[in-house]
Amino acid sequence: MPLAQRIEDEYKAAFRGGQRTATEVLRLLKTAFQNAEIEKRGKSGDREAKLTEEEALAIVKRQVKQLEEAGELFVQGGRADLKEQNDAELNVLKKYLPAMMDEEKVRAAVKRVISGMGSVGPADFGRVMGAAMKELKGGADGTVVSRIVKEMLIF
Repeated sequence: MPLAQRIEDEYKAAFRGGQRTATEVLRLLKTAFQNAEIEKRGKSGDREAKLTEEEALAIVKRQVKQLEEAGELFVQGGRADLKEQNDAELNVLKKYLPAMMDEEKVRAAVKRVISGMGSVGPADFGRVMGAAMKELKGGADGTVVSRIVKEMLIF
């Protein structure tokens, strides 16, 4: 089932079930999807343009990242009450993310990318990161990939 449809179905179930946090989070996510579709239609001129799975997943990842950053700020500001609500919202969103690869698989993929590029050094960090992220197709967190690439390029 497409991600957008799954979120729509789970939004309806959360609404009917009186799950306030899930309803609010999924409503915001649906709105983000709709706004992205409108933007896509405006750019492409295609009035029937829909989000691809990759685009929908990117929106979910962006929302998760925003909530994680907000959570860090709540901790710094000593707002445990807001951090608790933020964590509940994060738990709702994280179930829509694909399972992340373990570090050894990421390391093996980065090694394949580097060996395919030939001679590379620290100056090629951006090129290697781009190729590695493309190879991993969202299956790994960018900070983990970045750390591994830096280790392998010997910063």
